[in-house]
This record gives sequence, C-alpha cells and structure tokens, in this order.
Amino acid sequence: MTGSNAIARIPTGINGFDHVTLGGLPAGRSTLVSGTTGSGKTLFAVEFLSRGIMRFHEPGVFVTFEETVTDIRRNSASLGFPIQSWEDEGKWAFVEASASIGEDAPAVGAYDFGALVARIEHAVRQTGARRVALDSLNAIFTRFSDISVVRHELFRVASALKALGVTSVLTAERPEEYDGVTRYGVEPFVLDNVIILRNVLRQGRRSRTVEIVKFRGATHRTGEWLFTIDPRDGIVVVPLAFLTPSDHASLARVSSGIPELDEMCGGGFYRDAIVLMTGPTGTGKTLASLRFAAAAVEAGERCLLCTFDGTRGQLFRTAASWGLDLKAMQASGLARVMSSYAEVTSPEDLFLQLRRAVEEFAPARLVIDTVSALERVVAPRTLLDFIIALGAVLRQSEITTLLTRTPSGRLISADAPAIASDIAGLSDVWIQLRYVEGPAEIQRAIAVLQARGSAHDHRIRQFRIDDTGMHIGEPLRGVPHVFTGATDPGTAWGSPESEATEGPSG
Repeated sequence: MTGSNAIARIPTGINGFDHVTLGGLPAGRSTLVSGTTGSGKTLFAVEFLSRGIMRFHEPGVFVTFEETVTDIRRNSASLGFPIQSWEDEGKWAFVEASASIGEDAPAVGAYDFGALVARIEHAVRQTGARRVALDSLNAIFTRFSDISVVRHELFRVASALKALGVTSVLTAERPEEYDGVTRYGVEPFVLDNVIILRNVLRQGRRSRTVEIVKFRGATHRTGEWLFTIDPRDGIVVVPLAFLTPSDHASLARVSSGIPELDEMCGGGFYRDAIVLMTGPTGTGKTLASLRFAAAAVEAGERCLLCTFDGTRGQLFRTAASWGLDLKAMQASGLARVMSSYAEVTSPEDLFLQLRRAVEEFAPARLVIDTVSALERVVAPRTLLDFIIALGAVLRQSEITTLLTRTPSGRLISADAPAIASDIAGLSDVWIQLRYVEGPAEIQRAIAVLQARGSAHDHRIRQFRIDDTGMHIGEPLRGVPHVFTGATDPGTAWGSPESEATEGPSG
C-alpha cells in the first residue's frame, strides 16, 4: 500500500526485523506475538520497548502477568538494557498484574479488566509512553472457561490501547510450532497484526524463525526468517530480507596467491568476488586457501580464515608443512583465525559471529574452509540462506571470499545434490579440483568452470603439490577418466552428479 493511504510504521529497532516488516510495526495498532515456550516472546516485548527508548527516545510501559518485575530487570540487564535507570528517569513503567491474577485465582472469570486498563492508562499518561507491551495474555485467559468472553475482553483491551494512541505488542502462548496461531484461536481475529516465533527442533538442533502472518492493510515480507538470540545483541534476524542489489562492481583484481591460477582466471579475482573451490579430500583446497591468505598478507591486507573441520593447531601445522608461517601472519595483525566445529553452533549464530568479525577486524579477504562441514548439520535450504546472507555482507564491503567444498557421498536429504549447483550459482568464480586416472598413477587436475565478467582458461590443467605449494602445469591432452569415486569413472566436470560423491583421499 502506497501514497496517502499507507499505514504509518513504527520501527521496532530489533536487529534485522524491521527489514522483514518493511519498516516496522503498523503505528497505533496492537500486534500479537505468538510462540511456544522458549521461542523469544518475552525478549521480543522487552526489546520492543528497550530499543524504542535507546534509539527513538520513545518511553514505554510493560505489563507483566507472569514474570516478576525483579526477574525482568535482572534478565534484561544482561543484554545491556538498564530498565531500573529508565524507571528512575520516567522513561519506563511497569504494570505488574501477576499478583492480582494470583489473588483472583479462586474465582474463574473474575479478573477485573477495567482496573487493568485504568492502570495502563495511568502509566501511559505518566510516562508519555508511545509503546506498550503485555506479556503474556495466556496468564489471564486461563481464568475464563468461555471463549466468547476471552474474545470480548481482548477486544476491550485492544480498543483501550488504540484509544491511547500507542503501538502495542501482546504476547501469547501457542501449543505447537505448526498447529494454530494461539492456544485459544480467537486472538488473531481480534488483533490487526500477527507474528509467530518458532523454535523448531530439526536434525538434532534448535532453529528459531519469525513469520509475519498478517499485517491488516499493510505490506510485509512473507515466509519464515531465521533469527538467533545473541547474549550481546538480543534478537538478530538473519538479514536475507534486506538484500538490496548494488549497481557497483569492482574492476580491481587481487591475486589468488598462485600465479598460474591467476592466469587461468584472467588476471586474478575481482575484489568483490565470491570464489567457490570444490574437490575431493586431498586435492589441495586447504593449500589454496592458505596461499590466498598469504597473498593478502604479502599485499598488506587483512584476511580472516575460518575453519570448521579442525583445530587452530592443526591449521598452523598444515601451513608450516608448506613453508607458510601462519602464526607470524597472525602476530602481524593482518591475519585472524576462527576455528570451531560446525556441530557446536547454529548457522544463525555463525552468521552473527562472522558479521561481527567483519565489522571489528575489517578484513579485505575471507576464507571459509569448508562449507561442507555445515552441510553435515544443517538442511540445504538453511545453508543456502546462510550463504546468501553472508554474501550480501561481503559484497557490500568488497571482501574477496574463498569458499571451499568437499563433495560427500552421505547426503543429508534428498535435496542435497542440488546444493552444489545452488552454491555455484551464487558464486562469481567456480574452480574445480579433481583426481585424474593416468597410465600408472592418479594425478590431480584443475579447471575454472565459471568466472563471471572475465575471460578465463577453459582447459583442464594438471597440477602437483609438493612441500613448496601448488604448481599448475600444462593442459591435459585427452582426459580418459576423471576420478570422482562414482560408479561411472567418466563423470563430467562440473555436473551436479559429480558433486554428490566423494573422491579418494590424497
């Protein structure tokens, strides 16, 4: 909806969320935030008020029906929200309704909504509040056996909030992640806007998502959007929603660290390129990654190396075997190593860690070795979302990025073979390493399958690895067998099928 009839928005200030909503919550209206236990409903309500004070100087009123005021203050302080100070300054007011619910417990349906509304009105006028949060409706509605009464009383509260001219968030419990919006089923029909927070167990790990179910009369983005709860930043929505294509494309080139590979790619990689290097175990992906990082240091640039398949010590030892002193690079301040196993973190948290490292370290280059480690623990769609989001951050900062991937014969789902082509489609350069069956030995071969915006060598070249590094030689004349571990030894270079099997270790 555009023009004079467009509904005004009030930014929540929650990291990434306002891009999903296309500007924030509809102003002057009530929004239902529904979710199961642990999905982040209370934190959403707290952040809605806290960000309003911190970023937009808008006071708020928090109505609590379950948690005590003391608990909310203490839990919020760990996220850097000084609620007690805001109360002292008249920017935040609590309306604690939990005690009155307890007092009314013997009499089902006896809760005095008139008194509650009066208390909220008093707090709003006293603070000049623009935002109100009620957490959680279920604590009240369990007092009523008649659903029609629940609907009537909710309409009464929503009307009172609208009359006050505030923008409000009301939280509610839902019994299942994908079964109905709320426990009672009437709330979505009374309130203008509905948001669902989910905390789903998939493949042995929790994944949080946010979905805008409806904004009455207002546009919004559809679908589920990944988010995480960070100890420092609170709710952070993985920013697929605000990917905006840039008209700028860098013409500057950087070296891969391997002169022959630079030549094959038309003079190196464009500075804002995302490079994908795929190949079976032992073909030289980690070596190429280390040479790429060393080239950055030699050029006086910073490089961030991320490894998910080993420890820092193993990476330092591997680098030393090829004459690269990674410890010295790190000591110079031009290289930083992030090392962890993919199984110990979620893709949302990993994205946040990488984005924070990019902001703080400001690297010119990034290495992720290897994307395959993430494939072990996340669904293909989740991995693709992670790469899209990360790519947006990297391209904006013109960070040359090298991703490595090892084909695996153990597919995590029926959709997994397509992930190779999907990742390649998001990359500017696709380099493939392979084993080639020769007359008396297994040799290594390299080909540049894709180099957007650049002329590149289309030939398959032989290369060897020794203690001084990778050496790319002459083009292979007639490649009888490309060794991928597949039943058919002649699997074509670059085909999705060739990415679904694992080659021999080298």
